[in-house]
Amino acid sequence: MINISNPISPTAIIHPSAQLGENVSIGPYTIIESDVQIGCNSWIDAHVHIKPYSNIGNNCKIFHGAVIGEIPQDLKFSGEQSQLIIGSNTTIREYCTLNRGTSASGKTIIGDQCLLMAYVHVAHDCIIGNHSILANAVQVGGHVEIGHHVIIGGMTPIHQFCKVGDFSFIGGGFRIVQDVPPYILAMDEPLKYSGLNVVGLRRQKFSKDLRDNIKQVYQFIFQSSLNRNQAIKQIKAQFESIPEIDNILKFIEKSDRGLI
Repeated sequence: MINISNPISPTAIIHPSAQLGENVSIGPYTIIESDVQIGCNSWIDAHVHIKPYSNIGNNCKIFHGAVIGEIPQDLKFSGEQSQLIIGSNTTIREYCTLNRGTSASGKTIIGDQCLLMAYVHVAHDCIIGNHSILANAVQVGGHVEIGHHVIIGGMTPIHQFCKVGDFSFIGGGFRIVQDVPPYILAMDEPLKYSGLNVVGLRRQKFSKDLRDNIKQVYQFIFQSSLNRNQAIKQIKAQFESIPEIDNILKFIEKSDRGLI
């Protein structure tokens, strides 16, 4: 059990401008640089390095060896001030590397109640939604957008500018080089639609009728002879406008790299 009431280690190096909330624990040999904000009741383990312009929420846990808010691995980056923002109740496991943004968006954002397992890399200008889980050694390229309640299996590389929709599940070890729409299970090489994320949707209390409607929508998109525009037109004609179906259609319309 992690005791977040531990004192700040005397071997930690904390810049005077860093702002720490109440009951923050800092482990041995951790370095916190200038212009860092850490929310209340957060726990930072040993040998963590938190770089300038990192903003960490309340009740976060960051395990040893993580590097938080390092400058982007982007040759276009020219030292501009940008941020890494981590929401509350998020856990960052050992040796994760999280980069701040560039002038393109100015920030990298990781939401509330996320879990990033060991050796995850999140590049510049990414957005990761709330309640999402990135398993061990997921490697996220720049400008990637990951929705809410997403689970990505271990050792998965995600190409820059890809989007991953809400409530989707991506099997471990498969490359993501195109957009993954919401609510689905994606597997195989090359990555493809493999049905609904039924287990995840049940856990999130999606009714059977709603799951059936979503499945029928994806049958038009992935399992019919219709092209993408024809499928969308048929979906709009046949289904009532509800948030989940609207979310699918909006995701498709915003897709830049094309769907898996």
